[in-house]
Amino acid sequence: MQIVAQSLLVLRLSHGNAAALGVVALAQASAFFLFALYGGSIADRIDRRRLLLVTQSILMLIAFLIGLLVVRRMIHVWMVVVAAFISGVVLSFDQPARSAFLPSLVAEVDLPSAISLQSTVFTGAAAIAPVLAGLWIGHFGLAGNFFFNSASYLAVLLALLFLRHESGVAKSRPPSRFWDSIREGLATVRGDPVLTWAVSGYALLLFAAPSMQILLPVLADRVLHAGATSLGLLFAAFGAGSIGGALLIPWLAGLGPANRIYLGALALWVCALSTIALTHQASVYLIALLLLGAAQSAISTLTITLLQSRVVKQMRGRMMSLQTLLNMGLRPLGDFPLSVLMAQLGAPAAAGISAAIIGGYTVFLARQSKMADRVTYPIV
Repeated sequence: MQIVAQSLLVLRLSHGNAAALGVVALAQASAFFLFALYGGSIADRIDRRRLLLVTQSILMLIAFLIGLLVVRRMIHVWMVVVAAFISGVVLSFDQPARSAFLPSLVAEVDLPSAISLQSTVFTGAAAIAPVLAGLWIGHFGLAGNFFFNSASYLAVLLALLFLRHESGVAKSRPPSRFWDSIREGLATVRGDPVLTWAVSGYALLLFAAPSMQILLPVLADRVLHAGATSLGLLFAAFGAGSIGGALLIPWLAGLGPANRIYLGALALWVCALSTIALTHQASVYLIALLLLGAAQSAISTLTITLLQSRVVKQMRGRMMSLQTLLNMGLRPLGDFPLSVLMAQLGAPAAAGISAAIIGGYTVFLARQSKMADRVTYPIV
């Protein structure tokens, strides 16, 4: 909800200048590139619950200050840019700690289901939040949305204060120097063929896949010639598929090795995006987006589960910092060249090129998948 309100605020302050939105996105993405790996190292050094109490408190304060500045009419675009950068820095520590904290709350055998539930909650919130934000802003204004977001952190802080868990600090700590700690985390991924195999596919998907926030508005406007209602349905179809994909992972885990599920999800993703590239019918778009969301969510959930379960406890923070860096840093970088392709060739052609790139790499991964053929859930 805050993302929606922040975007509207920037557009209002910049008199509709879309480049201002790009500057805000770049500020936050640069923060992830600079600090995400350090955040994972910190998450492996100190108690993760205490770290989350600090990061959540800072994020609550940022939301409150923006709301206060809006009310007092003292807000400027540069302030939003600074707030986005600081939020990116804080989230670089918050997200690895949050994800690495999860295994200390459940038994190892329940970890895939717990990660699936976490992904479902995250995806569900992302799907319904824009609608709720529009309703809330319509009744209480932009400032009201920021104040509401600030207040929502109180529930998180109270939950953390009363939460019982295993210690988030392992007896064996990372190397004393941060860079050595980061190199150790990256070496762990390189040294595990299964992680290298899965993370490379996930990274390419994040970079080469078109962002729905860019693709769907263009499809609705330029291809379907439809309005806001149809655009909302397209987003809803993708969101519903994403929730379903996250929920299906624990069930799919019993059907075979993890690499086959991963490859199946990639193949489904390629087929769904290829369908979007080749057709121009709204009804077909809805079905394809449902499958696309399910496949993309399944790939993400499976990759996170592998990163969490194939390493020792003291390495989980750094594994999740890598996931944060990919998701929050690499994805925005890929949006720029794909948006240029859409502008030059059209959204269907850009989607087709993306599907071809991911499809080609899926074939490569399939040929390399024998090394992961015996990996099943739960991975220990």
